Amino acid sequence: MITCSEATKRLWEYLDATLGAADRAALEEHLASCRRCCGELEFAEELRRFLAASGRAEIPDDVLRRLNLTLEELEP
Repeated sequence: MITCSEATKRLWEYLDATLGAADRAALEEHLASCRRCCGELEFAEELRRFLAASGRAEIPDDVLRRLNLTLEELEP
C-alpha cells in the first residue's frame, strides 16, 4: 500500500482522472483505510468546486495567499 505522502501527491491527478489504472487502484486502496487522506480528498474536491464556481478574479487576496501556502506545503 502507498504512504500518505504518496497519496496526497496523487490527489489532483486522481481528481483529474489522469492516473493510470495501477496508481488509481493503489490510491483508492489507501483512501479506503486512511481517514486523514480521505479528508485531504474532500478538501481538494471542495476547493475544486469553489474555484470552478468563483473564478480566479473573485478570489480574495488573503484566500489566494492561504491557498498557495497550502499547495506549497503539499509539494515534495
